[in-house]
Amino acid sequence: MNIPQITSIENALKVYYNNSEIGNVEIIELFGRHSTATISRLKKMVKNEMVKKNVLAYNMYKVNTVIAFIVWGIDIEDLEKRIKKIKELKL
Repeated sequence: MNIPQITSIENALKVYYNNSEIGNVEIIELFGRHSTATISRLKKMVKNEMVKKNVLAYNMYKVNTVIAFIVWGIDIEDLEKRIKKIKELKL
């Protein structure tokens, strides 16, 4: 499955650092509006990885944030470097 592009670096960092688990609202904030089927597929990918790693969710409608970002290929360290550079260059 293709992973949608994040809406912005700021949103991605906000979602990552503000939530231990994320659900539909946070996924929409992260990737923008997509069909419920797309959101479900994104969450299912993460849930499968959570099962492999024996990580339980506190809420059945949400997924672990750290695992989600790994599964979706979102590199937090890279985003932090980029946001720092943007601020440095005053863009």
